[in-house]
Amino acid sequence: MTHSRIEEELHDTAHIDYDHVAIQWNPSVAQLYEDALKYESGSAISSTGALVTASGNKTGRSPKDKRIVDEPGSTKDIWWGPVNTKLPEHVFLINRERAVDYLNTRKRIYVFDGYAGWDPKYRIKVRVVSARAYHSLFMRNMLIRPTEEELENYGTPDFTIYNAGAFPANRYTSGMTSTTSVAINFHMNEMVILGTEYAGEMKKGIFTVMHYYMPIKHNVLSLHSSANEGADGDVSIFFGLSGTGKTTLSADPKRFLIGDDEHCWSEDSIFNIEGGCYAKCINLSAEKEPEIFNAIRFGSVLENVVYDPQTRVVNYDDAALTENTRCAYPIEYIPNAKIPCISSGHPKNIILLTCDAYGVLPPVSKLSSAQAMYHFISGYTAKIAGTEDGVTEPEATFSACFGQPFLVLHPYRYAKMLAEKMEQHSANAWLVNTGWNGGAYGIGERIKLKYSRAIIDAIHSGELAQAEYENYEIFNLQIPKTCSEVPSEILHPAKTWKGSQESYVSTRNLLAQRFIENFKLYQDQTTLEVVNAGPILS
Repeated sequence: MTHSRIEEELHDTAHIDYDHVAIQWNPSVAQLYEDALKYESGSAISSTGALVTASGNKTGRSPKDKRIVDEPGSTKDIWWGPVNTKLPEHVFLINRERAVDYLNTRKRIYVFDGYAGWDPKYRIKVRVVSARAYHSLFMRNMLIRPTEEELENYGTPDFTIYNAGAFPANRYTSGMTSTTSVAINFHMNEMVILGTEYAGEMKKGIFTVMHYYMPIKHNVLSLHSSANEGADGDVSIFFGLSGTGKTTLSADPKRFLIGDDEHCWSEDSIFNIEGGCYAKCINLSAEKEPEIFNAIRFGSVLENVVYDPQTRVVNYDDAALTENTRCAYPIEYIPNAKIPCISSGHPKNIILLTCDAYGVLPPVSKLSSAQAMYHFISGYTAKIAGTEDGVTEPEATFSACFGQPFLVLHPYRYAKMLAEKMEQHSANAWLVNTGWNGGAYGIGERIKLKYSRAIIDAIHSGELAQAEYENYEIFNLQIPKTCSEVPSEILHPAKTWKGSQESYVSTRNLLAQRFIENFKLYQDQTTLEVVNAGPILS
């Protein structure tokens, strides 16, 4: 593969005018730094050597502006609805033309060719065409970087992103609801971005693509999860929404990190989709998360952070620009990362994390196969909602498969594959609550991190698999009677409840009802066994 070949390909496939636009193909990190500092306002070098960037008006994803093209080859498989909104192909072509027109007005554009998926048997070749050095460096970190030999023999990409995020969509175009458009076309194998410069759209766009390609084309399960591996080759998968402790509990110094966010489970192994990590930076400190803190160095991309203009020291506690401050860095910046990011074997433990602010879910419970499917489809956690007079109350949040915004197929299809793989490889499933105990938020106490770590350690050691269990009524969960380094009384929520028995029962039943109501969204395409594996109110 040569630079002139890239120019010709882009001209043939997208009419990129390389006579007027300088195409920077897989430039070095140093080159991208220089261009960002020279041509992109808001760019700087932090005191630790990371590239500080600004994503403009959008500092987070725009899920309401995501569209998937409705075309004959994929329409029957896609879970159409609030997550996946249909877009006619001719509208996609209008937006594509608009994006190319914008890219052709630039003096220079950036092309990065990389891979999604560490297993060569399943990986896809991804090309990212963008107008900003920031976006190219971001995807250089998040995709798997090819060797020189791989780049020479790269060939035609399997999927291409055209990122013209600084240019708006025409909101009067059919199917558009704003000036932002993030559109995926499985027929053309392309993604077009208009009206948002938030780099996370590209990362999650490729994840969405893998959520379609892997199950449909390869019968490989794609998962929104972290994964690690012990010294003996035992693998664990962690699911959990924001605030559940997924990153903290999977970053175990005694275990190797396979990845922190996106994985696939094939017939051979677990493998990471990404070549990097995209970590939250708000309130980051060297004491709390040393691995992430120390990964912010030359080559890393810091997004929307506040820094001292003289010293360039970043203030990670400052949320003046956004709460969603982020850093993208290559996974090899994490000391105990397993490179290549492929497991030695199949998972022994599937850990579903939740932060229950109602205080009625046990700190740990063992799940049957049907229960694992139910709680995987539910994807429950709770947010703490503040009111004006200072009173706070828990708010149940459900995200199917712990990653609903990125699903392409119906959640049951992923859950069924998960259950089949669990059964095939004799994996245990666990529901671990890192939230409240002894009462709801404001009355009870957050379960201590050392207890959650002890529970994870007991899962990994095999202790909990051999424990004696008791049934937790209504939810019908199996609770261990003892766990090393954890007070036995906190293992059953009723035993530490600080209020009346009536308040305990009503709170427990309230959460059970929330689960039941939420699951009605999925039960028409789910078996009765899985429906009945959830809470049952008589």
